[in-house]
Amino acid sequence: QVSLEESGGGSVQAGGSLRLSCVMSPTYNKYFMAWFRQTPGKEREGVALMNADGTTRYADPVKGRFIISEDYSKYTLYLDMNNLQSEDTGMYYCAAELNRASMNPDDFGWWGHGTQVTVSL
Repeated sequence: QVSLEESGGGSVQAGGSLRLSCVMSPTYNKYFMAWFRQTPGKEREGVALMNADGTTRYADPVKGRFIISEDYSKYTLYLDMNNLQSEDTGMYYCAAELNRASMNPDDFGWWGHGTQVTVSL
């Protein structure tokens, strides 16, 4: 059983920055970890992925602006979001999967409850 808890969301003006954190229950396993976001009426979309080997992938809309990282000693995943735009508004979720995973939400078995990010013009 894996538990995930996100924090760090909030309201920010366009051009601003936020850092999201996701604390995972302690585990000896190395998981695939990812950030997803969702807005009302839209499907959940992948934002950034960290593979079990530490390599990363980003969705095109956030490339060059968002950075996914982890501090494994603290069981914490981060998402540094810079130059935020109104289209980045949404509920952001942390997800984990033990086996291989892509940026498809169907690949992930464990989810946090989300943290809201609101970007105003």
